[in-house]
Amino acid sequence: MPKKTYQLASGQLALIQGDITSSEVDALVNAANSGLRGGGGVDGAIHKAAGPELLRAGRRIVERDGPLAAGQAVITPGYNLSADWVIHTVGPVWHGGGQSEDDLLAAAYRNSMRLAEENGLTSLAFPAISCGVFGFPVERAASIALKELRNGLERGSVQRIEMYVFSSSDFAVFEQAAERIIGGSG
Repeated sequence: MPKKTYQLASGQLALIQGDITSSEVDALVNAANSGLRGGGGVDGAIHKAAGPELLRAGRRIVERDGPLAAGQAVITPGYNLSADWVIHTVGPVWHGGGQSEDDLLAAAYRNSMRLAEENGLTSLAFPAISCGVFGFPVERAASIALKELRNGLERGSVQRIEMYVFSSSDFAVFEQAAERIIGGSG
């Protein structure tokens, strides 16, 4: 499993090509759909690993508050995962860049970090939000994601972030962006 670690003054960010569901962190961030129904990709893998209670928890949230808009985030228990919590966030669907997709993607990362801070969590695992079926260009998403994660680490509450990507080509794109945004690895 390829991995590269970047040390910041206030924390650590690791870029990992692999399965996010096996991460041993306080919370996994789920690239969810607006109805918190589970689905394919990362969302489906997290739901499968967590068990059926995760789907029921999501249904209760949607029944109470309505569907999540792009950029919003909510938290549930992790159930059968090694992580105690799952932070569900909805990334934007890519429509060519003219519908505030960059801002919505940044908000998804930022609001996930905010929920972690509010709940006293110090370690998180993120997927490459919106880079799968939502079609967000990986190069563009990597820069947005890494800037938001760096800013979150600099605030100091969250101390360790693992950024999971699926393919070796996505790993290379995120690695190039990390070198530019964060600096050398440690």
